[in-house]
Amino acid sequence: MLELVLRIGFSLLVVLGLMWAVARLVRRPLSARRAHGALAVLNRQQINRNAEVAVVRVGDRAIIIGVTEAQVNFLGEADVADFEKPEHEEHVPLEPADLPAVHPAGPGANRLDRTLLETIRDRTSRR
Repeated sequence: MLELVLRIGFSLLVVLGLMWAVARLVRRPLSARRAHGALAVLNRQQINRNAEVAVVRVGDRAIIIGVTEAQVNFLGEADVADFEKPEHEEHVPLEPADLPAVHPAGPGANRLDRTLLETIRDRTSRR
């Protein structure tokens, strides 16, 4: 009986360990896996369903390209330093004096949200 419990426990630990390893592998950012030597995608922005703008690092140059389903267009060049993330960005806590006195959306924002929500409910509710 004890031997059966130990086998099941060991098997469970092996399965959980494999699941943990696969989860760690999948969670890594795609850009880290795609960067090969001097060629890497630094940034990408979707414009619409079929088009996007990408910044690609080639050596020491940053090339801006437009990508669609049918073609890739050269749009320009930029400085690589503009797209690389700083290694350690110092976190500076906000002081209460730095915070705004009123919410940026203004006092009527909740009323507008409530009106929009009521309109959507009226249009989607069954009568």
